[in-house]
Amino acid sequence: MNASDATKPLTTQEMQALDSAHFLHPFTDFKDLASQGARIIVRGEGIYVWDSEGKKLLDAMSGLWCVSVGYGREELAEAAYQQMMKLPFYNSFFQTTNEPAVKLAAKLASLAPRVGDRSFNHVFYSSSGSESNDSNLRMVRRYWDLLGQPQRKVIISRVNSYHGSTVAGASLGGMSGMHAQGDLPIPNIEHIEQPYFFENGLPGESIETFGVRAAGWLEQKILAIGPDRVAAFIAEPLQGAGGVIVPPDTYWPEIQRIVDKYDILLISDEVICAFGRLGHWFAYEKFGYKPDLITFAKAVTSGYIPLGGVMVGNRVADVLIEKGGEFEHGYTYSGHPVACAVALANLEIMEREQLPQRIRGEVGDYFARRYAELNDHPLVGEAQSCGLVAGLVLLKNSETKERFASDVGVGMICRRHCFENGLIMRAVGERMIIAPPLTVSINEIDEMMGLIRVALDLTLDELESKGLR
Repeated sequence: MNASDATKPLTTQEMQALDSAHFLHPFTDFKDLASQGARIIVRGEGIYVWDSEGKKLLDAMSGLWCVSVGYGREELAEAAYQQMMKLPFYNSFFQTTNEPAVKLAAKLASLAPRVGDRSFNHVFYSSSGSESNDSNLRMVRRYWDLLGQPQRKVIISRVNSYHGSTVAGASLGGMSGMHAQGDLPIPNIEHIEQPYFFENGLPGESIETFGVRAAGWLEQKILAIGPDRVAAFIAEPLQGAGGVIVPPDTYWPEIQRIVDKYDILLISDEVICAFGRLGHWFAYEKFGYKPDLITFAKAVTSGYIPLGGVMVGNRVADVLIEKGGEFEHGYTYSGHPVACAVALANLEIMEREQLPQRIRGEVGDYFARRYAELNDHPLVGEAQSCGLVAGLVLLKNSETKERFASDVGVGMICRRHCFENGLIMRAVGERMIIAPPLTVSINEIDEMMGLIRVALDLTLDELESKGLR
């Protein structure tokens, strides 16, 4: 394709052919995609997107957890345009800065509430959550070096967690499929089991007791490694890409007790949960723990332009600033002026429309009630939500908790029925998950739940017709 062809209208088939010939997609079986052709999304408005064939889809995944203010917000396009015309780019190296990056850093610091003795006055910018977690690894190890404890290099994470797909991010995450490709994890990364009561709870055990027991796996791992070697524990407030797994209420208080006891840094990976998704600007406020570092990305710009970063608590920032000298780490696009300008406009929309408050209030309450109703479906073993994110597990027998064989691909069957009937819902193994835009209305929640039921009914019919249930 030459320059003159860039604006030429193409048919769906032509776009699919070009896509197959030139575009290697993330987390994709390239051969499989080439055999069926990619779905071409051409526009979005509110909580809906349309494909190249004119099919309307309710986007219950906010793109990829990120389009929090919905599609088609002219204010964000205008913010990008105005900044591009004024200063499209300049780097933050060489003792240089730019106005949007400075203003956004101050704004983020004002939104991050102080919890106990933890406060956040500094931001380190990246372009994604993956990069941000690389920065976390670098800052954590630099922090302990500067305190004269260079042996504290081990970072503990959780099985089935997701912290990005760079080498460091994938190592920190607990996805076995990612670890199998590329000799991961890298050294000095350890994992403990996830706080998934549905799967790991013992017969007769209460969810409250399980929460304390699951947190105790962290202490066991610290003692096995040696407390003087452990640098940090990293975790999502609730696990997103792992299937929307919400920890028991007793989990985070016990985690806090353990990290305090052994003087270990706590990293809250809020790439999915920050900026109103759980009804608060940052999710640690909802769960009441005290992180030292907060990973953010996605919803900070509602996905309109790439931006990520780390909120650096004073405990870490003070050491890096006062003792550190030059920090040999950073990115070309750290504090990109256009991305920061869009983020400022996006946060202004969230404040003006009180999006975190509406998720903490009427809209979030209604969403939780409607989603819980899915527990009565014969395929659903558990439907659970928190704020405006939710997941359900598909079971062969919901009463005995018998699972489908992995080769059935029950999640992908359900996902296909979702797409065919106008709904974007993500499959993670046998779990189906959603995270709609924070602007979703009561009527749109009703529409969404109706579409989910249609997909569940069609999945059940297909499984029964094939003798798989």
